[in-house]
Order: sequence, then structure tokens, then C-alpha cells
Amino acid sequence: MPSYTVTVATGSQWFAGTDDYVYLSLEGTAGCSERHLLDKPFYNDFERGAVDSYDVTVEEDLGEIQLLKIEKRKYWYHDDWYLKYITVKTPVGDYLEFPCYRWITDEKEIVLRDGRAKLPRDDKTQILKQHRRKELEDRQKMYRWKEWHPGFPLSIDAHSHSELPRDIQFDNEKGVDFILNYSKAMENLYINRFMHMFQSSWSDFADFEKIFVRISNTISEYVMQHWKEDFMFGYQFLNGCNPVLIRKCTEIPKKLPVTTAMVECSLERNLTLEEEVKQGNIFIVDYELLDGVDANKTDPCTIQYLAAPICLLYKNLENKILPIAIQLGQKPGPGNPIFLPSDATYDWLLAKIWVRSSDFHIHQTVTHLLRTHLVSEVFSIAMFRQLPAVHPLFKLLVPHMRFTIAINTKAREQLICECGLFDKANATGGGGHVQMVQKAMKDLTYSSLCFPEEIKAKGMDSQKDIPYYYYRDDGIKVWEAIKSFVEDVIGIYYESDEVVCEDVELQAFVKDIYVYGMRGVKASGFPKMIKTREKLAEYLTVVIFTTSAQHAAVNFGQYDWCSWIPNAPPTMRCPPPTEKGIITIEQIVESLPDRGRSCWHLGAVWALSQFQDNELFLGMYPDEHFIEKPVKEAMAKFRKNLDEIVSTITERNKNKKLPYYYLSPDRIPNSVAV
Repeated sequence: MPSYTVTVATGSQWFAGTDDYVYLSLEGTAGCSERHLLDKPFYNDFERGAVDSYDVTVEEDLGEIQLLKIEKRKYWYHDDWYLKYITVKTPVGDYLEFPCYRWITDEKEIVLRDGRAKLPRDDKTQILKQHRRKELEDRQKMYRWKEWHPGFPLSIDAHSHSELPRDIQFDNEKGVDFILNYSKAMENLYINRFMHMFQSSWSDFADFEKIFVRISNTISEYVMQHWKEDFMFGYQFLNGCNPVLIRKCTEIPKKLPVTTAMVECSLERNLTLEEEVKQGNIFIVDYELLDGVDANKTDPCTIQYLAAPICLLYKNLENKILPIAIQLGQKPGPGNPIFLPSDATYDWLLAKIWVRSSDFHIHQTVTHLLRTHLVSEVFSIAMFRQLPAVHPLFKLLVPHMRFTIAINTKAREQLICECGLFDKANATGGGGHVQMVQKAMKDLTYSSLCFPEEIKAKGMDSQKDIPYYYYRDDGIKVWEAIKSFVEDVIGIYYESDEVVCEDVELQAFVKDIYVYGMRGVKASGFPKMIKTREKLAEYLTVVIFTTSAQHAAVNFGQYDWCSWIPNAPPTMRCPPPTEKGIITIEQIVESLPDRGRSCWHLGAVWALSQFQDNELFLGMYPDEHFIEKPVKEAMAKFRKNLDEIVSTITERNKNKKLPYYYLSPDRIPNSVAV
């Protein structure tokens, strides 16, 4: 009688093994096998990290194996099992691989197809078409869209992490408990001793060192030492943790009535301000989005304030970007002066502090939360709803969706919810952050997520004109490496544009993102369908780049750039100054966050800057969803390209006081998971 050798690999996560009854059956083109008992209680098979083999004997040859069914039946208690993959050696010596990489919970069964990626058009038999359809129907019941706030991209329909499908939960929920992590961070930083003085002010700038000095690294120390300098202020717009706002100024806006006479002591080329603009030497950062946003009112003992400044910057003869004018409100007038480097020292310093605080708010809520976390969740939900596990694009994208829905759900549960941790230290807490996302949705366009296109649209694409913009330089390299990899994979499965058009599952994925993620807003520029291989390559590059590189660029530098509180105040306790010449050091310190909020802020930026345990970085694909040799060769080429980028960045950073490494591929996690 024909015999099949079945090998079963169990995951290595904690509690991945099972002691339940496990059955297997095979379905082929010539018949089905009976149900075979592989494991039962106390057999010690399917333990964590184990690989177990069995012989399955059948009455007659089953023909070509199409499906493999695994059933788990409870023995005594709830016992989830993480199945990595199953291999089957047929009677004629062929090997079939059945990737799974899923949890089997309760008394469930799962049906697997072999690991060869297939488009809908490739399935010829009814049984395979039905399996494909059934998988998506089941997934669409589990992964449901829900509106968290009006105007937001839709998110997962789950109130808590524990309500999520088991496959997308964290392996260890405690590891991503924001309350626990922030508290641990404050303990590790030795700053919890200041928490009982929550409302009290610091004495002076040096006093902030009491919570800063416990852990130090090159960049954060350098920031502490040089934060008052105009060079450091300007440099952060290029290579800090929010390097996405600066744009070339093509015309001085009417709402910023700055004149040549005001700034001529900052201009080095003997040109008027208008002439400097024409030569491309003037840049602008406008925080208009913050205008009208409500400041945090959750603590009646501390009034908090926001501003919506406009900052004008100048490229000097050394190609350094320096601030030359700051207006702290959007409407010009006597009570809204334009601050200048030639003003009194503390006037100019406080104006820059207000810009840094505003930059922090835009970074946290728009650059980071909306444009990486929430957008990546949209990609994740659409993928699970519309692409079955056998689809090549599911196999391509699933490593880049790891834990994204889980981290966002946890954030809605503890961090950005009403009375959440975000409210404790941030002036945009208490609802301001919600208003900001709603306002920022109008600028969330497809082209703005296309990295090279967005850089060009801001006039920041010339390496010759702006030579020290490492975020741009490294980002372009990583974008091109991802795009090249995606094009290789597309070339394997899509032989023509016609095949792209005919892929109904791909089109449903794209439509889900447009309708539910972008709320069907035509102005977003998100496509409703993809018609060419070229457009598909760009679209998938947007997805992978956003979930990996873009998030890394704006997340993991938070401790470096925001741990020195005066450089990134999460709140201000006095209103913006309305006149010049009266600011004192005491007023500045009174404006900055109190001791308690400073501690919460420091714990937050430290915790958010840490990689996950067992982090998987860009190009690392330990779960072998793809089994075909051409794709594995494409992956190897991708890793080689990424290694070359790492080498280039490492060489450039040598002996730099301010190394830029956030877009080095060995520091870019595959997915948004923190």
C-alpha cells in the first residue's frame, strides 16, 4: 500500500506546542485519505520547536496532492498550537511543502495548499477554487473594518488586543503593554523619583540633566550640548526624527510679512530675500495644521498651550540650513511678532523652542501615527481580507504586516484613547490629536507616500543643492532596492499587464484600501484598480516602504532627538510670547514641561525607540511562505542590495558626530510593530 512520509514543524514561540489530539488527512486528484491520528496526549510530540515525522499509509495512490487538512481536538484545557509547516514525501519520492505559520486554536481545523504561489487564474479545479473562496470568506468575517473616529482611516473591529484573531496577536502581550513599558522605562532611567513632584517646575536648563544623564548615547548627548545653536535647530529638519516637513520656499507667503531688512544680517550672498528665494536658498516649514487645535485640558491644575508657527530657513555658503525668521501664529499682526536671530538671546531661543514643540506634535500624530501606523493597518486589514495565503502578493506582503494590527489595537486600548497615556504629557492629548489626524487626512495622498515623488514635490531632491539630507539619500536607496525586489517577484507571476488586470483578488485588495482606508476620497489619488505591472510595482513598493523604512525613519530616533526635553517639549505651560524684549530664562523654564510630564515624556520616547525582541529586519524572511527557487533567488539579490546600502551608510557615518543610521537596512524592521 502507498505510504506518505509527513513531517510537521512546530513553532519555537513560548507555548507554541500542544498536547491535544492532532489528526491529518490528504486530498488528491485521485481520492482522499482517511483521518490519521498523529499525536495524542502524553505522546510528547508537537512540543515547542519540534520537528516530528510520521508515515501515513493509504489504500490507494491519491494522485497529485491538492489539499492537506489538520484537525486539533481538545484533550483537557485550552491549548493553542503554532504550526510552521508540513512537508509530505510522496510514494514516488516527490517532496511537497505546505507552509502554514499560523496558530490552530480550540477545536479547529485548517486546510492547507502546497506552497507554490498561485493567482486566481491558475486554479483550474473546483476544489481549489472553492478552498480559495472559503478562506477569504472566513477571513472577512474575522477581519472587519470599523471607524474609530470620524474621518480617520478605518481600523480593525476589535476593542482590545485579546479580541484579535490569534494569528495577528503578539506572542507575549506583556511585552507591548504601554503602561508597563513606560513605567519600566522610567524605572530604568531612574526618573520615577521625580513623579511625586508632578506639577513642579525645573529650576533651570541644567536641572533637566537630572532625568537625562542616566542613559546616554552619542546623538542625545550632542543634542543636549548643542540644542541652542541655530545649526542644530536647522539640521533636525533634514535628519532628525521628523525630516518630512521642510520644503523649498518658492514665494514668501503673505501671512509671513518678513522683509529683506529684517533678515539681511543672516543672508550671506549680498542678495535680497526675494533673490535668495529665486536662487533656491530659502526653505520653509509651516505648522498651519496646528492652528485651531484644542490644547489638552485633562488636568485642571496645568493649563497647556499650542502654537502654529511658520519658520523660514536659509542655506548659507557652507550649505548649512539655518533659521532666519519665526512667526509663532498664522495671522500677522502686532501681537504676533516675527522673531529673528538678531533679537535678544532669550526671545530667539523661546521662539525656536516653540517651533520644536510644534514639530514634536506634528511628528507624533501625523508623521508617525497617521502616516505609518494607521496607513500600515489599512494595508494589513485589506491584505487579510482580500488575498488568500496561496496568492503571491500575500506571501510577499505578510512579513511586512507582522504585529501591525496588534500594536495599533494596543495603542487604541492604552495610549491614544480617552484618558490614555498620551494625555498625561502631551499638549495635543485630550482630543487634540484626534483633530489633527482628521485635518491631516486631506494631505494623505498616494503621491505623498511615493518617497521619491514626495521629496521632489517639496523641492528637496537635488543632492547638489542640498548635500546633507541623509534621510533623502538613504531613503531613495532603500526605495529603489525594495522596488527592484518587487519587480523581480511581479515578473515571476505576472507575465503581462493583462494578467494584472485579470487578478480579481489584487483588484479587491486595492479597492479595499481606497474605499475603507482612504474613505473613497478621490482627491487622495489612491488608485481604485491597478492596470499595469509598472503601477503594481510602485504600489507594492509604497506598501512595503511605508511599513518598514518610513516607520523606521520617524520612530527609532525619538530617544536621540526628543530625550533632551527643551529640544522637543511635549507641552508648553505658558502661551506664546506676543512681544519682544521681555523674555527671561525663568519664563522659558516656566513654559517648559513640569517634572512629572518630563518623566512621562522621557519614558515614552525611550520605550518607543526600542526594537522588539527577536526583531526581523528588512530582507529577513525566516517564514518560508515562498518555496519557488526564482523567488528565493530574488530574495538573495534583495539582501545583497541591502547589504551594500548598509556598507555605504556605515562608511559615510564613520567619525561623524551626528551619524544618520535610521534608514540603514540592518536597523529597519520589516513591519510596524512598536
